[in-house]
Amino acid sequence: MTVVIPGWEHVYSGKVRDLYRSDAAPGQVLMVASDRVSAFDHVLEPGIPDKGVLLTTLSRWWFDRLGVPDHLVQPQVVPAEVEGRAMLVQELDMHPIEAVVRGYLAGSGWKEYRATRTVCGIPLPAGLADGDRLPEPIYTPAWKAPQGEHDENIPFERTVELVGAETAAAIRDAALDVFARASAIAEERGVILADTKFEFGTDAAGTLVLADEVLTSDSSRYWDAVEYAAGRRGQSFDKQIVRDWLAANWDGRGAPPELPADVVERTAARYRELIDRLTRRDG
Repeated sequence: MTVVIPGWEHVYSGKVRDLYRSDAAPGQVLMVASDRVSAFDHVLEPGIPDKGVLLTTLSRWWFDRLGVPDHLVQPQVVPAEVEGRAMLVQELDMHPIEAVVRGYLAGSGWKEYRATRTVCGIPLPAGLADGDRLPEPIYTPAWKAPQGEHDENIPFERTVELVGAETAAAIRDAALDVFARASAIAEERGVILADTKFEFGTDAAGTLVLADEVLTSDSSRYWDAVEYAAGRRGQSFDKQIVRDWLAANWDGRGAPPELPADVVERTAARYRELIDRLTRRDG
């Protein structure tokens, strides 16, 4: 259910975010993060309490530190009805690519590697184990499918067909650069950024701009560095709890089951803990 915001018209809803426009703010979009949670391209019930606030807090924290062009409008003045869970952003020509960067072998990448010794078609050395750090981060883009359809991993050559060679290369290079910057910041705080996905758009001046959410618990896989060093891999600060429960309790047919209360509570706690771990030095 979307929020009614006086002076703003609801124009779109994704799996998690709702977008609004206003005649009083031409060229700008109000992006509101809901408490909805998705996994395997399905929106699940119930939502995660305060998830929208947590995601927005984390996105804004990262945008402040990455030092790259982003879509935030300054100053950030948002309606009281969505204070804390909304960002006022510049309208962009968005590219239909999820710019995925993987620094570690995990999730679907590990599953593919076991079968073919590749991740998204990229050959990797033999002998890697689940959770191993890759020799260097790899760029594995996906086609951003319309809502209701599944995103599709695509080779870099397909991104060239979609957006042109120059833009495809710029997106790849920007994604790898932002991943490197973010990984260094996270590591200073005892957190491993295993993988993430970015979205980019182009503004009216032709500048490539980092957009949407960035480096949140929904778009990224974060691990505890101390636990990882001790051999306890996969201690995630993200919605992996939801993914694991759903994979164990649903065969992918029909509507997904409702999330148990303990899964919801544990997921919310991990979201909050990640923000605390990343930002505690700022106090």
